[in-house]
Amino acid sequence: MARLRWVILLVLTAACGQSSNTTLVFGRGGDSVGLDPALETDGESFKVADNIYDTLVRFADESTSLEPSLAESWTVSEDRLTWTFKLRSGVTFHDGTAFNADAVVFSLGRQFKADHPFHKVEGAYQYWNSMSMSEIVKDVRAVDDLTVEIELFRPNAPFLSNLAMNFSAIVSPTAVQKHGDDYARNPVGTGPFKFAEWVKDDRVVLVRNPDYWDGAPTVERLVFRSIPENSVRLIALSQGAVHGMDNLVPDFVSNISGNAKLKLLKQPGMNVGYLAMNMDKQPFHVLKVRRAINHAINKQAMVDNLYQGMAQPAVNPIPPTMWSYHEGIVGYHYDPALAKRLLAEAGYPNGFKTTLWAMPVPRPYMPQPLKIAQAIQADLLAVGIEAEIVTYEWGTYLDKVQRGQHDMALLGWTGDNGDPDNFLYVLLDKSATAFPANNIAFYRSEELHKVLVDAQLEIDTANRTNLYRRAQEIVHQDAPWVPLVHATQTAAFSSSVSGFKLQPTGSKYFHRVRLNAN
Repeated sequence: MARLRWVILLVLTAACGQSSNTTLVFGRGGDSVGLDPALETDGESFKVADNIYDTLVRFADESTSLEPSLAESWTVSEDRLTWTFKLRSGVTFHDGTAFNADAVVFSLGRQFKADHPFHKVEGAYQYWNSMSMSEIVKDVRAVDDLTVEIELFRPNAPFLSNLAMNFSAIVSPTAVQKHGDDYARNPVGTGPFKFAEWVKDDRVVLVRNPDYWDGAPTVERLVFRSIPENSVRLIALSQGAVHGMDNLVPDFVSNISGNAKLKLLKQPGMNVGYLAMNMDKQPFHVLKVRRAINHAINKQAMVDNLYQGMAQPAVNPIPPTMWSYHEGIVGYHYDPALAKRLLAEAGYPNGFKTTLWAMPVPRPYMPQPLKIAQAIQADLLAVGIEAEIVTYEWGTYLDKVQRGQHDMALLGWTGDNGDPDNFLYVLLDKSATAFPANNIAFYRSEELHKVLVDAQLEIDTANRTNLYRRAQEIVHQDAPWVPLVHATQTAAFSSSVSGFKLQPTGSKYFHRVRLNAN
């Protein structure tokens, strides 16, 4: 209790120096890993990057529909292999340099051109690689100062939506050249806010870009404050030390709803939380073991007790709100006796010992990861599997699981672009197993790969739907994961904040947010 009071005092004291009515403070559960959008894969990095950078196209408010951003218009050739983008004129980066076609070529080209001076970066361009963009994009070239052509090796149905994702954000070539390996801590984009300060594990401070091409923000300063303890984050919100927070623990919802000074935002989440079994390690290479673990875990109890109904048990890797969701698949029901029988048939009648890795920070799909790990640990022990819980600092955790150092690991995903490809291909295709991997089950299926590539090539939505339904059948049969939950997306704000809108992708945009006098 003494430590809790100390942390609360620290948060409130730190906020006093940011009491300007044009400074908005957002409380979050963990710090960013980095702020180079091409290098990062985690939501805490992206929610800051969302406000620093722009992409060629962007998602409309509360939607995954596309609209112009740095590109005013675009066309595609009849064979769907050449995309031509007309760029917005008069836009400048935060460092004063001009945005133009060369900046687009630089930003995208560094991720796949071997001769690019900033291509060979350790652990780099994971999104680009896990989505096999180098097998899709043949070239990016400047036609003139405000025209870019992107040539593809093959048609790709989700390609335009992919350009609205963080990894496709346009960075300042001058800033990358100036800062080199330290660019991720000195980000420069064209977005509504400029980077000002980063105090590790405490705060990231952004300031208003008065020259923003889409209108200057109302908020002068935007502060992302790291407050890992959920209860401290809520107290900070209730006492005005922060103006907003996300990843709410379900216990907090009634408190927030009953407080006239606060407001609750929620919507069905385009996400999945899952337990990945590392198929490169024994005994998870055995199908009956993976199926046994699926039957051993009581997902409904998890939803009832740890989400208090603000989630639904998952059956498939994609959420029910996404087109092509396969309603016909019946999930692995909770059946400890069947789990024991499958383990015995697999050669493990007495179970086995293993490790269960758990995230150290709350995530949109898993606001209490340690408690979820403990619930899973108890379920597994009941069928003879002794799982030691392991955790690390957030950036270290991601690095280690993406390099396959775990036995089983909790993780999750919030869809980036509203396309099933963004879940199924990015998280479960064999191409996503290269280090650092997004496919942390290290699951490799030739059949699944063919289906997913065919779906990328297909234009007709009905045909793509059939292919993705088949993909879900394959994944269900092979059971590389235990799909755990699809969580409700939540956020809470002071009543003084207006204009914030939840995005299906989980992005946090503060461009049009206002902080009004109480």
